[in-house]
Amino acid sequence: MSHISSIYMSENNAIPKITALAITFNEEVNVKRYVESLSFADEIIFVDSISSDATIEIAKNMGVKVIERKFTNFSEQRNYAINQAKNDWIVFFDLDEIITKELENEIQEIVANPGEDVAFFVKRNFFFMGRHIHFGGWQSDKAVRLFNKNFCQYNGLVHEEVKANGTIGILKNKLNHFSYKNFDNYNDKLNLYSKLQAENLYNKKRKPNAYHFIFRPLYRFLWQYFFRLGILDGKEGFILAYVHAFSVFKRYLQLWMLYRKIE
Repeated sequence: MSHISSIYMSENNAIPKITALAITFNEEVNVKRYVESLSFADEIIFVDSISSDATIEIAKNMGVKVIERKFTNFSEQRNYAINQAKNDWIVFFDLDEIITKELENEIQEIVANPGEDVAFFVKRNFFFMGRHIHFGGWQSDKAVRLFNKNFCQYNGLVHEEVKANGTIGILKNKLNHFSYKNFDNYNDKLNLYSKLQAENLYNKKRKPNAYHFIFRPLYRFLWQYFFRLGILDGKEGFILAYVHAFSVFKRYLQLWMLYRKIE
């Protein structure tokens, strides 16, 4: 047994307990399926950004511990959630991610014997407008979704990543990621990301210029649509490349507005 395994196995060799965490906002349509898929977890906690729908009510009725906390940025929300967990092993999925039975079994096996790894990537199948997206960069999409909280924390205001003090493994089984509810919802997500990225650049005293407004969005479109073969995903591939390129433009537009104190 590895050093890490020996630290976190109890004296009677019981399998370590797992805490499932999530940050939520207006996720009522996903709560029931999500909580049911986490029946293997010993504790489920939502840190909710003051939802206006039935997210909190549904979650509490299903036995979830819900903590309401005003949204600051993704890393702070996630790190706050980690601090609420009773157990060392954390699964931190989004509510639009489907946890299969095969993935559940693999997680339990890994937690029982993690080896030297302190965190694990999970590969994701990305679905957009009802279609499985195979290209455009999504073919290599993965995120850390299982980790030991004693060795890991989140960094980054947007597209937050787990920074691990140790090695990161990768699980064999994939999850299905249904990020798209409707076009307005998806666009709102990108707008939020652009706003947070603009604030981050503003704090770093970065100033936008013509290069940022013209070439950065163009590069994003070309990279996603041609270089990463998004063109092979048909009209959905084009739409994804376009809206992500536009979100890059909005990032620098919002940065420009911050410097000019424009709401």
